[in-house]
Amino acid sequence: MSALLITLSGLLLPFGALSAWAAYGLADTGRYVSTMAPLAEDPDVRDAVADTVGDGIMREVDVGPPMQGTVAPFVHDAVRSFTQTRAFRLAWDAGNRATHDAVLRALQDEREEAVTVDLAPVTAQVRDQLAHDHVPLAARIPVQHTAVAVLPAAELDRLRKGFHVLEVAGFWLPVAAVVFAAGGIALAVRRRRAVTATALGTALGGALLGLALSAGRALTLAGLPSDVPHPAAAAVYDALTATLRTVSWLLLALGLTVALLAWLSRHARRRPAALREPDTGTADPGSLRTDAPSSDQNMPVT
Repeated sequence: MSALLITLSGLLLPFGALSAWAAYGLADTGRYVSTMAPLAEDPDVRDAVADTVGDGIMREVDVGPPMQGTVAPFVHDAVRSFTQTRAFRLAWDAGNRATHDAVLRALQDEREEAVTVDLAPVTAQVRDQLAHDHVPLAARIPVQHTAVAVLPAAELDRLRKGFHVLEVAGFWLPVAAVVFAAGGIALAVRRRRAVTATALGTALGGALLGLALSAGRALTLAGLPSDVPHPAAAAVYDALTATLRTVSWLLLALGLTVALLAWLSRHARRRPAALREPDTGTADPGSLRTDAPSSDQNMPVT
C-alpha cells in the first residue's frame, strides 16, 4: 500500500503543477498581463507586430500598385519605430488585458456567441499617449469601435468544459499528491526508504514536466500556420510557461536534495557502528585472577 501511494503521488505531481498553473496563472488577468508585458521589448514580437500592422494599413490605404512598392517600406518602418515607444507598450498591455477579460468572461458565461474585443479603448490610450508626447496630428487619430474576433462560437463549449475541469483539478490534484506522499511515508515499515522513494518520485515528476514543456513547445510551433511568425510565437510560449519551467527545476532539485540527505543520514548511522570493536566474548589470559587457593594447598599434611 505504501509503494502504491508513493507511486500515485509521483504520477499526480506534474499533472497537478500543470493544472494549477492553468487554473491560477493563466486564468488571472493581472498575472497574465504581467507575464505578457516583457514581450513588448522582444525584437521578434516587435517585428511580428510591425509586419502585421503594416500590412493591415497597406490594405486600408487607397494607393495604386505603382506606389505600393514605395509606400510600403515607409509604413513598415514607421510602425516598427512605433513599437519602440512607450505608447506601444501601453497599447500592448491594454490589448492583452482586453483580450484576456473577454475570453475569461466567455468561459465563465453560458452564452454561445463569438468572443470579440473592442479596440476603441486601446486606440484612445495610444492617441492620448502620442498627443502627450507632442506627436503631430496625434489628436486627430479617429477612435472607432472595431470588434476583433478572438474565439469563434463553435469552440466555446469545448473550451468552457476544459476550463471548468482545470478549475477543479488545479486545486485537488496537488492536494492529492501531497496526501498520497504523506500517507505512503506514514504507512511504510522503513520510513527512510519511503522518504527516499518519494523524493526520487518528486524529482522524476519535475523531469517529466520539463520534458512535456519542451515537447509541447515543439508541437505547438509545428502546428502553427505558415503565415504566423514562429520566433514571435516561441517567445510567447516561453513567456507563458516560464513559471512551469521554474517549478519543474524546483521539483527536480528538491527531490534530488532530499534523496541525497536521506542516503547520507543512513550511511552516517551505519559508520559509527562499523568502527566499534566487536565483542568476541573471550578474556585476556593475562587478566585472569588467581586469588582462589589451589587444591594442592588445601590437602592435609600426613
